[in-house]
Amino acid sequence: MADAATQKIINDWNAAYLGYLAETLAKKILPPAAKETIGVGEVKVLSQPKPASHKGDNGTLLIIGGNTQYHGAPLLAAKVAGKIVDIVYFASTPQNNLLAQKLKARLLEFITVAEKDIVKYIQKADVVLIGPGLGTDKKSAGFVKDFLKKYKNKKIILDADALNVIKPKQLHTNCIVTPHKREFHKLFKLPATRDNVFKMAKRYGCVITLKGRIDYVASPKELKINTTGNTGMTKGGTGDVLAGITAALACTNDNFLAACAAVFVNGLAGDRLAQRVSRYYSATDLIAEIPRTLQWCETYRLPRIS
Repeated sequence: MADAATQKIINDWNAAYLGYLAETLAKKILPPAAKETIGVGEVKVLSQPKPASHKGDNGTLLIIGGNTQYHGAPLLAAKVAGKIVDIVYFASTPQNNLLAQKLKARLLEFITVAEKDIVKYIQKADVVLIGPGLGTDKKSAGFVKDFLKKYKNKKIILDADALNVIKPKQLHTNCIVTPHKREFHKLFKLPATRDNVFKMAKRYGCVITLKGRIDYVASPKELKINTTGNTGMTKGGTGDVLAGITAALACTNDNFLAACAAVFVNGLAGDRLAQRVSRYYSATDLIAEIPRTLQWCETYRLPRIS
């Protein structure tokens, strides 16, 4: 049975779900609240490993990021992704690739990639996450620009510093971008509003996750909102955790579904932590809570109308 705090978190979603059933049965219409609010349902329809699957069948992710100042960001993304997908590779841009070698001792569950092998591992990966701790120098900017131009058929999640070195016209249909309000304004030269998020997703054909007290996730065809999360998630590193979850889920799922499920699970994990320790938790605590939250969502029984 769900604890009180977790149950409270999904009450609004349940109300929308019940409303949907009632309206559908009576009038054959879908209430806006049920259609737009992200909930447990998004997690329940995520791809699940097949019983006969082998290593690599359930997701291979490459993370490119980190520099000498911000080496923790890609580490957080890699740690949470490693709980979801089969294989996580880690590399830095060529000028920062020494960092990957230095972090080997802390990346025991992951594979560090040498500079000369980056292209080979890009091809192996289902998804590439670029940006956590990357830096905004000219060489990093050039690397991201060239990557977007060359790998249009590769699923790419652009987070953090990667958002500060690109132009909107470089985005394509396989991209997910995960800005907060300031990053959104800087990238698109527009206020970070619900309507503008949807407008930019349609214009550039990508998926956009606008992080905030209320998260907005938009594809060119639809927009959804997420209300999980709390003030404890303003701490450094929680965005890197979200990027790692999003990238991991995108390995085996549609980009929009992956982005929706990721913000819900990330926020719900924070809410479950807040029930126990208020806002006094870290990004590392959040990572540890993600598997329990995913399991809870998968086993939660949606209400029925008799």
